[in-house]
Amino acid sequence: MPEMLRYNLLLVVTLLLSLPASAQVKRVNHCNPMSRAQFPGGEVVYEFDYVDVQPQFPGGDCALTNFINETRHYPYNAYQKRIQGRVLCSFIVNPDGTVSHISVVRGVDAELNREAVRVISEMPKWHAGRHSGNSVAVRCLLPIAFRL
Repeated sequence: MPEMLRYNLLLVVTLLLSLPASAQVKRVNHCNPMSRAQFPGGEVVYEFDYVDVQPQFPGGDCALTNFINETRHYPYNAYQKRIQGRVLCSFIVNPDGTVSHISVVRGVDAELNREAVRVISEMPKWHAGRHSGNSVAVRCLLPIAFRL
């Protein structure tokens, strides 16, 4: 392939890839079938990005970080084995602000996973998420880091 043709082709591909993909990242604020799930008890649970007001830890993100750092204890065996990483947890903030349905989405080690679940289970009530003016249950994801 001649040098100039290869350069032009590369330029066109680069330009096409750099175009905004606004249709792919559009945020939807109304309820659609993909924005919520129904739990066995019939409770509707919204995804974090699909509510008008997201749930918030009392005091905000800085207070959440402080709570995690003060509450988290490094499990002894994991510390001895020098195991570290981030445990990604899922939980639901209920309309009354309580936290429930805690689960590990991506774990590191059984002891670190248990500790991350314990930390989330001890959280105080959150400010509930709101959709269409009503408090609703919202599924949240939170990474808990364990570093030596």
